[in-house]
Amino acid sequence: MQKALYPEGPAVCHALMLHPPASIAGGDALTVQVRVGEGAHALVTTPGAGKWYRSNGPLATQMLDFEVAAGGALEWLPQESIVFDRVRGATETRVRLAGDACYIGLDLLCLGRTASGERLERGSLGMASRIERDGRLIWSEQGLIQGGSRLLESPVGLAGQPVTGTLLVASEAIEAGLLEACREIRPTVGEGGVTRLPGLLVARYLGPAAEPARAWFVALWAALRPVLAGRAAEVPRIWHT
Repeated sequence: MQKALYPEGPAVCHALMLHPPASIAGGDALTVQVRVGEGAHALVTTPGAGKWYRSNGPLATQMLDFEVAAGGALEWLPQESIVFDRVRGATETRVRLAGDACYIGLDLLCLGRTASGERLERGSLGMASRIERDGRLIWSEQGLIQGGSRLLESPVGLAGQPVTGTLLVASEAIEAGLLEACREIRPTVGEGGVTRLPGLLVARYLGPAAEPARAWFVALWAALRPVLAGRAAEVPRIWHT
């Protein structure tokens, strides 16, 4: 973690997580642990796109382990991750919330280096996420993206699009009116959908590029944050560099 920043004043800490190689290669095991205390508020982001490099065999893993105490809020808003062809990786996110704690988490994947014409033709990336509130499971999801599989082209899968993303919001303050407000926000490019579950809001994106995906998720975040965290959206400064 680099130096903590407070562009919104002392109540909210903006933390920049710097992984010097900015990538995960075969055989790496990266663990990120964040603990937010009672009544505290943290926004954690990254200075640029992350990368899942190709592997000649060894598995690369990433574990995101988050815990938020009652009255606290954690916003996990990394920039996109580029998944190289021939990747062999697995990523898992575990979130434990207490009381009325709030969590906002973004996961944005670019399958292949599309600017150079690369697609995900071989390799695989496993994904799992789990959210608990006071020890009770409220969200669990597992997935596997395999290079060259029918999932990538199927209309009930990724429909040939290289960019996919999910915004997960866990809060007891998500009401039907907030869901409708989010559904009125549409991506300018690609497709997006928003669903409300008990204590959860889930937004999914599918499209051709990371920029419109990020713009849509930021617009949703700007609508959600004042209601759930009592603050207007303050875009991290590093996103402008």
